[in-house]
Amino acid sequence: MRFPRSCGTLLHPTSFPSKYGMGDLGDEAKEFIHFLERTGQTIWQVLPLGPTGYGNSPYASYSAFAGNPYLISLDKLVQKDLLTEAEVKKAELPVTTVADYEGSYQIKDELYKIACKRFYGDQKGGKSKHFKQFKENNKFWLDDYCMFMACSIENDRRPWNQWDKGLAQRDKKVMAEFRKSHTEEIDYYNWIQFEFFSQWFDLKMYANQKGIRVVGDIPIFVDHNSADVWSNPGYFAVDKQGNRQLVAGVPPDYFSETGQLWGNPLYNWKALKKDNFSWWVERFRQMFDLFDSIRVDHFRGFDEYWEVNAAETTAINGKWVKAPGKALFNTIKKELGELPIIAEDLGLMTPTVEELRDEFNFPGMKIIQFAFDSDSTNSFLPHNYPQNCVTYTGTHDNDTTIGWYNQAPEQEKHRVREYTRSDASEIEWELIRLGMLSVADQAIFPLQDFMGLDTQHRMNLPATVGNNWMWRYTTSMLYNIDEDRIRALVELANRKQGDNEG
Repeated sequence: MRFPRSCGTLLHPTSFPSKYGMGDLGDEAKEFIHFLERTGQTIWQVLPLGPTGYGNSPYASYSAFAGNPYLISLDKLVQKDLLTEAEVKKAELPVTTVADYEGSYQIKDELYKIACKRFYGDQKGGKSKHFKQFKENNKFWLDDYCMFMACSIENDRRPWNQWDKGLAQRDKKVMAEFRKSHTEEIDYYNWIQFEFFSQWFDLKMYANQKGIRVVGDIPIFVDHNSADVWSNPGYFAVDKQGNRQLVAGVPPDYFSETGQLWGNPLYNWKALKKDNFSWWVERFRQMFDLFDSIRVDHFRGFDEYWEVNAAETTAINGKWVKAPGKALFNTIKKELGELPIIAEDLGLMTPTVEELRDEFNFPGMKIIQFAFDSDSTNSFLPHNYPQNCVTYTGTHDNDTTIGWYNQAPEQEKHRVREYTRSDASEIEWELIRLGMLSVADQAIFPLQDFMGLDTQHRMNLPATVGNNWMWRYTTSMLYNIDEDRIRALVELANRKQGDNEG
């Protein structure tokens, strides 16, 4: 699919300002959409929206289908008369540029239980046609997810392969008894998902009405401790007890000398193909409902993936194994039609990966921060771009542009100054300008670069644990952005809202 010439901002909802410890889907999200509209931008890109586990990484989720409950806006629950202003007032936390996940989880867990009780009780929401329709529309994954979460809580959040055998291996009799004795907990998780998706679709519709396309993100792999692996173990490289046998990662690269050992169980592609890739079709079907287009993380893994034995402690001792990417995307296209996909094709690409990307006309990604470590043939330099690509100054995995430049080797700094014909005193704007004026159909920039922020505002440092995914901005930081400068660049680069649709 070809996308219109356009531009936008990369920002995860957890980074919105909020009185409740972390960003959510409330009014501050709409204020950000207003910022995009005022500056002529037409793209908002987010990270995965699933429920996160330890470490709060959007790429390690309890489900490939469910939404993150902690993105639910408490203020919107007040508007629905599910909470009172006095109740949420007591839950307020200091507004800083660092997310207080633990504090937020604690206060929201308490308030969600109150809201849920009112939903099923006072409002009789459990009998509403909207709630019933939601459950029917999402029956492919919802029942299993709600059961998984109830079981997880009952087992002190231990990984599912450490539960009692009956639950871990989904014995029908044990499952039925558990469901009967934990109806209230299962109902709670049904309501949580109903509320998340209600708020998300309201926000997406608001963005679309303002001319903003929302770009989602689909991680190629799922977490081992997830409803997906628990409910479909035959689709994954796990043994009969649910223990991982083969796991995912990448070999040594730009980000890590020992590679990255992600630990996600690899797919049993033979079993998936036998079922006509039904699990993947349903996953993409939902993503195309949630977003206007999606970035497919680690696109190379659909052509070949790095296979590591689960007993390894690093990703060094692995091997590349072929994946059925062409057959998969042909099936998805046959079932769902047009594929509005962006391929995350960073790292070492092979001719077969590029062939897979180009066969389906997926735009790849060009990171400007990667452009200056070699000569003029570097594919990340804007003069070497194809038109069908998406350019970024950096992504959530990169430092901010100011932080990157400050720590870059002197030779790279020299190349930057030479290429931009500047003294790099406003390096973030120099790279934004390069992206805006490039031939790339889409240009997307992290909000931190529009704000001119340094390394301490970085979102994620790959291959590290702790202090990631925590960055937030304050309301005043958004208002202090030079919107006139952005709008002028948008117009100069012919990326103006509405001018290039069709």
